[in-house]
Amino acid sequence: MSDNAADVTGEGAEGMFPLWHLALMPDWEAARATGEYRVSTRGRTLEQEGFIHCSYPHQLGVVARDCYADAPEPLVILEIDRDVLAEAGTLVRTEEAFPGGPRYPHLFGPLPVAAVTLTRPVEFDEGGTLVIGNPAVEER
Repeated sequence: MSDNAADVTGEGAEGMFPLWHLALMPDWEAARATGEYRVSTRGRTLEQEGFIHCSYPHQLGVVARDCYADAPEPLVILEIDRDVLAEAGTLVRTEEAFPGGPRYPHLFGPLPVAAVTLTRPVEFDEGGTLVIGNPAVEER
C-alpha cells in the first residue's frame, strides 16, 4: 500500500463514513442482472481505471458536478457494505486525488451487487443543486 493510501475496511475515522458510489441508473440495472458492478466512473470501467471511484457523503456534490452534471440518464447513489466487500475480496482504500488533495475511497475489484444495501435517486434541480431522494433498501 502506498503512503498516500489507507485501508478503510472498517479501521480508523474514514472507515466510519458511509461508502457511496454515484452511478448511472442503466449501469446499475445492468449490474443487477449480472451480479457485479464494474464501472469506475462515467465512461470508464474498472479494467480501464484499475479501481472503482467512490466517495463519502460529504464529497458527493463535487463528484456529481464534476462528472455527471450533464448526464442524460438518471443517477443513483449506491451505498456499499464494507463487510460484504471484504468477504468478496474487494479491497477498499482511500487515496489522494492528487498530491495534497482530497482523499477518496477506491474499490480495487468489482462491486458485488450483494454489497449494495441502499440506493438513492439523485438529480440536479433547475438551479443546478444536487437533490438526493429517499433511500430504497436493496433486496439481496
